Amino acid sequence: MLNFDFYNPTHILFGQGRIADLNKVIPAEAHVMLLYGGGSIKQNGVFDEVVSALGTRKFTEFTGIEPNPSYETLMKAVEVVKQGGIDFLLAVGGGSVIDGTKFIAAAALFEGDDPWAILEKRGNNITQALPFGSVLTLPATGSEMNSGSVVTRKSMKAKMAFSSRYCYPKFSVLDPTKTYSLPVRQVGNGAVDAFVHVMEQYMTYPVNSPVQDRFAEGLLLTLIEEGPKALAEPENYDVRANLMWCATMALNGLIATGVPQDWATHMIGHELTALHGIDHAQTLAIILPSMLRVRKEAKRAKLLQYADRVWNLRDGDEDTRIDAAITRTQDFFEQMGVKTRLSDYALDASHISPILSALETHRMVALGEKRDVTLSISQQVLEMSL
Repeated sequence: MLNFDFYNPTHILFGQGRIADLNKVIPAEAHVMLLYGGGSIKQNGVFDEVVSALGTRKFTEFTGIEPNPSYETLMKAVEVVKQGGIDFLLAVGGGSVIDGTKFIAAAALFEGDDPWAILEKRGNNITQALPFGSVLTLPATGSEMNSGSVVTRKSMKAKMAFSSRYCYPKFSVLDPTKTYSLPVRQVGNGAVDAFVHVMEQYMTYPVNSPVQDRFAEGLLLTLIEEGPKALAEPENYDVRANLMWCATMALNGLIATGVPQDWATHMIGHELTALHGIDHAQTLAIILPSMLRVRKEAKRAKLLQYADRVWNLRDGDEDTRIDAAITRTQDFFEQMGVKTRLSDYALDASHISPILSALETHRMVALGEKRDVTLSISQQVLEMSL
């Protein structure tokens, strides 16, 4: 096992009715900015519950944070924060709203000339951030219990990630009943997103880390079991609860301790979203199966372990078992309603060169757990994904 630091200060309030506990975890004197996306929280009752829990606290609304939150929109919120004397942020929504809130929290107190530098420096230049919490309505990204964020700058067609220990939520409320009304597409995306998050931390090479491996495999098995049930039984509380906690555990830092991490699939996927507007989880479903096939030799030991422990594949030679495990993975994504080919999204070979150019522009030319995923390998992955 590798050396590691583990730090996660986020307070989780899990279960039905926990939105009412916002009154206990937000300072009584706070001026709150309430941030959300397209307004579905006003249709499903979440907004009213949040406002009721805020009680007499002064609050300001900021709406319109997009899926794949845009720098342009978030900077408008930063100006409202600075002008309005706001001292606490509350994100109500999915990972995009929470990601956007993390950027706003850091940018509002950023001492540099241009907050875009936060993205350019991957968050290493953040020295402070406004306190914030979240009410999660879409389990997928794990942003509710980590310090990372991804922001898109539309004018540059750039989707960039950052993280900082200053950007952990103070708390997050996870009420599974608030996911009952999610569209099928978002349920499928959420399960796939969480699955690939686990794979990016698990599917590398062995470092004698059985605790982390077994945690990761347990999450993968739970997603495989519970994901289809969520599609078939949208108001099954136990299923929704397990899926929600899986997505949180997939990226709260626990399974990443002491192990190498990959993230090449994510970096290529970010370019697909920035250039073509494809949902984040859809890009992961496109890239991961081909990434595993192209890098089969580098990942052989973990692929065999994955085939055995997750898919119960023990017959046949090594290559047969590995190929079957990758196919099962791709089939699971399809079962969740998430297509796995570039052609499913009207992209063909002519679109590959601009993606590679974007990777080069953003210095994504040495990816993966051993930094050996070159542009040439990324090209092979994309060509195999057609």
